Amino acid sequence: MKPSDRSQPLTYRDAGVDIDAGDALVDRIRPYAKKTLRDGVLAGIGGFGALFEVPRGYREPVLVSGTDGVGTKLRLAFRLGKHDTVGIDLVAMSVNDILTQGAEPLYFLDYFACGKLDVEVAAQVIGGVAAGCEQAGCALIGGETAEMPGMYAEGEYDLAGFAVGVVEKSRIIDGSAIVEGDVVLGLASSGAHSNGYSLIRRILEKSRADLSADFHGKALSEVIMAPTRLYVKPLRELMQAIRVKGLAHITGGGLVENIPRILPQGLAARLDRESWAMPPLFAWLRDAGNVADDEMFRVFNCGIGMAVVVAPHHAGAAIELLRARGETAWRIGAIVRCSGEARTVIA
Repeated sequence: MKPSDRSQPLTYRDAGVDIDAGDALVDRIRPYAKKTLRDGVLAGIGGFGALFEVPRGYREPVLVSGTDGVGTKLRLAFRLGKHDTVGIDLVAMSVNDILTQGAEPLYFLDYFACGKLDVEVAAQVIGGVAAGCEQAGCALIGGETAEMPGMYAEGEYDLAGFAVGVVEKSRIIDGSAIVEGDVVLGLASSGAHSNGYSLIRRILEKSRADLSADFHGKALSEVIMAPTRLYVKPLRELMQAIRVKGLAHITGGGLVENIPRILPQGLAARLDRESWAMPPLFAWLRDAGNVADDEMFRVFNCGIGMAVVVAPHHAGAAIELLRARGETAWRIGAIVRCSGEARTVIA
């Protein structure tokens, strides 16, 4: 290095980091986080660590945690300039997961990483995270915003999240109580949720679809980007009313791979594909991409975002309660014995 080079002191801004933008973002997100406050929050946004007290009333509290991202759905968010709902997706992916074990979601942390911080975009994303937390009844108590020049293309970012919940040890739902003859209920999804978007993007590319075109009364882009449905409040209420034996969040792997994750050995789920209404989006994806039915059920939720297993005598009451709480629910199948490898049969 020449002596003259040393005479020019470098700063963080020379590296491409905007310190002021980070402070401005914190100011923007505090009101969002404040809306999600709940009992148990001792210290939240702004400190080196967030503090949360385990709620009173649990005799043997077990903490349940889950982490996830939004996947390549973000590529479409960048393309469309739509950043206000991917935060809802982020919360839903983790919170719906921990819900399947009977957990009450307590708090959520997010991680937002970019090359150069755009305060407006980041605020939209984190505003969505807060909206998801409100829907789930959990607190947004912290997170990390990382500005890393050279790591991401201009206008792009990555997003990850972490949820923590609690369940009474005696009320953990693990599928072990499921037996032959139990009933499988399906709760409607809001769309593709946050899975299968690598294939969706390939279908869009192949079909040259116009994302602004009308699709059953909405723009195709709006239907494809619909945020993941959060099932926390109605299912928590259902758990208080009846015995729920198993819950499967239908994410990557679809119905075919996710329901077997909660079934005891030797049992399978036999589903009737005519028992629920598959949203038009999935028929369009199948036809536009010439995707085989088996592949559709393996990649996408195909209209079922959560599967619920209950005893036959509880099925009617469960559907009635869920529908009264605003969910679209169907009786979609039953638990049967199996001797082969296929543990979800869709006929």
